[in-house]
Amino acid sequence: MASGEGKPEICSSFLPRRNSLIKTSAEIVSEVRQSLRVQSTQRPFTPRDAHRQLFGKSSVRANADNRPPSAFSLHAQNFDTPDSRPGSGTRLSPLNHKPTFPVLCESGDPIILPKPPADPLEVRRPLIGPRARLRRAGSLPIMPPAETDASERLSQKPEQRQSSAKQRLVPDHAAVHSGPIRPVPNTTQNESKISPQGAELDDKSNIDVKNNDSRLCTEQDSQSLVWNNRIAPLLEQLEGIVAGGVIGSEVVDDALCDLCERLYNAMATADILGRRCKGRSRILRTLFRLIDCNSARLNFHIAKICLQLCVSGNNLLNICKLVFKLSRSESNDDLFHDSPVLDSLLDILSTEDVSSIGEVLVYCVGTLKFLSGNSTILKKLLDKNCIEVAHRLIQRLKSIEEANMALSGHILVLLTATLRNLADQPESRPLFVSFGLLSELCLVLQKYHKDQDICTNISRIFSKLSSYSECRLALSQTPGCYQLFLEVLSQHHQKQDLVVRLLFTLGNITAKSDEARLQLFQCDDSIETLLQIYDRYQRRDHSKVHPQQQTDTQQPASRQEFDDVLVKLVRVMANMCIHRNVGPALANHATFIQLLVETLELRCVQESEELMVNIAATINNLSYYEQPNSALRNCHLTIAKLMMKLLLSSSMDAVLEATRVFGNLTQSSVVRDYIMQSKAYQFVVTLLDSKSLEVCFSACGVLTNLALDIPNRASLALEGTAAKLMDCLRDLGQGDWQLAGQLARPYGTWQGAVPNLSWIKSRLRHSWTS
Repeated sequence: MASGEGKPEICSSFLPRRNSLIKTSAEIVSEVRQSLRVQSTQRPFTPRDAHRQLFGKSSVRANADNRPPSAFSLHAQNFDTPDSRPGSGTRLSPLNHKPTFPVLCESGDPIILPKPPADPLEVRRPLIGPRARLRRAGSLPIMPPAETDASERLSQKPEQRQSSAKQRLVPDHAAVHSGPIRPVPNTTQNESKISPQGAELDDKSNIDVKNNDSRLCTEQDSQSLVWNNRIAPLLEQLEGIVAGGVIGSEVVDDALCDLCERLYNAMATADILGRRCKGRSRILRTLFRLIDCNSARLNFHIAKICLQLCVSGNNLLNICKLVFKLSRSESNDDLFHDSPVLDSLLDILSTEDVSSIGEVLVYCVGTLKFLSGNSTILKKLLDKNCIEVAHRLIQRLKSIEEANMALSGHILVLLTATLRNLADQPESRPLFVSFGLLSELCLVLQKYHKDQDICTNISRIFSKLSSYSECRLALSQTPGCYQLFLEVLSQHHQKQDLVVRLLFTLGNITAKSDEARLQLFQCDDSIETLLQIYDRYQRRDHSKVHPQQQTDTQQPASRQEFDDVLVKLVRVMANMCIHRNVGPALANHATFIQLLVETLELRCVQESEELMVNIAATINNLSYYEQPNSALRNCHLTIAKLMMKLLLSSSMDAVLEATRVFGNLTQSSVVRDYIMQSKAYQFVVTLLDSKSLEVCFSACGVLTNLALDIPNRASLALEGTAAKLMDCLRDLGQGDWQLAGQLARPYGTWQGAVPNLSWIKSRLRHSWTS
């Protein structure tokens, strides 16, 4: 065998040089670079709340004193009747009245000038019929002012001044002038109505007023007709049932629901919903009295009508509480399916002022949070642009004052919980990107980084969306997102469900982007922060929870939950190792290598299979960047001994990763000696019978390195290695020329001991040509 090692004719493009134990850099790169892989893992599972609550049991707000209540009772006396008065719908313009001081005549008596009406409310009260036209025709706003210069007035005779004043006080429609009106010199712009041009304008103004009056009268007459013929009889029936005291039975509740539905349809058909509805106060008073019937269907009809009538103030708050109370029961979800209540709630969130009705928004968003748990209603919310409404609300909440931060925090907790449910729908992902909602959520995370509930909900949104390329790209392009994630991880390291989801998000981003790997590594204290979390979750006593982690409302975390954090964290580190500038630094990081070794020592494959597989994959990636005196190289033998736990396990994933690690570690003579002494090579040979491409490829790599030492070749030959390699080449090599080349490499070192070398060469040529 020794004489055969110097024959150069055996060398080919498939076989390495047999006369050298040292591989060139190109050979090492081409062989090992392909073993660097990103790690995949399952998204953390978010359990569904068994009971619909404003804030869940795990929330820090569960027992807080300043949070809005989740349970309450509503009765008729909780509603304000004065608020039910209809609005006038008329916006008055300010009067162009300038106060003037009385002017004394020659006799010393003051001149009496026209005064504005004593009761301004009379102008606001709409009148019906001829009285309205008479009032408007002779009202002050259309009477031409006739102010003159003070010196002009003093020069007039008393009887002339008195006659002029009488002419100004005569109504336009009945004006009979006893004589021509003298032009007044130095008239102001307001006095130009007495000129011919001004008279023409005045006539046009009168025509417009008459047209408006006629339209108003027509609308009022039409609304009166609807009221008298359709709405008033329905209200009388409702009031009669309430006055009769027979409410409470199922038959009566059905009758009341039917009357309310007919009432709503009548108003909607006549287009008289809103604050200007005729008889609005009577309708609301009647509906408020029905609240005490305590019927879910009836209360829903009442809430629908009240929201369409645009109640405000305390009544709006109580109606939103009523809707929230109904949404707490899943049995009432059918009521919301085809109802305008959803549109009313979204309209309130879009238009109302945050600082003035913050508590109303809490119950509106709380209702959407509960209803978004229903898949049918969830799709309807998407169709109604709920994501756009949420985006606008978030923008308004960002500018809220510090004094209202607690209230805005309550709203954001519920809003992000709703967005978390919306993120499950495939149709929502383009909307999150197009509205820039991922960047907005990062800004919210930055502002409320101390709020554990908000951070947890946002981490759940990111963990769902980061699994998709378009969302992952939008998130990675958000400035400062990596540093922000690290700060939140450091602040809430005891919150397991938050930590595991942010780590899962970072693992998704670094899985496909080499730039993201470098940016995360270059953040301030990035590796230190990640390793501190690694150390905390690895060193905990798994029989109980760390005192800083457990709260009164939290259940003790299990060992599986702790391992889940380590799985996601190690995955992030393994992905970062792929970058050629990050890998060498981590391979030489003594603390990181020590933590990996401790994990191999403390865990077993049977209980922590995914974690052990990820640890092996990380070590395999790190071994690509080995340097002569790196921290990883100093632990070669220790790692090789611990890898035997994986190699001899029943998990094929663990066996495959361990074989890959041995394929790199066996480049060290110390590791090769250990494998031969422990008889581990026998198990590697048996792996050639697995008929798996990946397993056979990795096993051939280990056998090739073992065959570099001449004393090892005889032991390998006694195990029937040559025959097994030939079988693999015949069964698998024809379909994969890279595997065929890898299978042939051990033959290069055993040229004198293999009788069928010519057959192997023919099979290789066949693999290459095919």
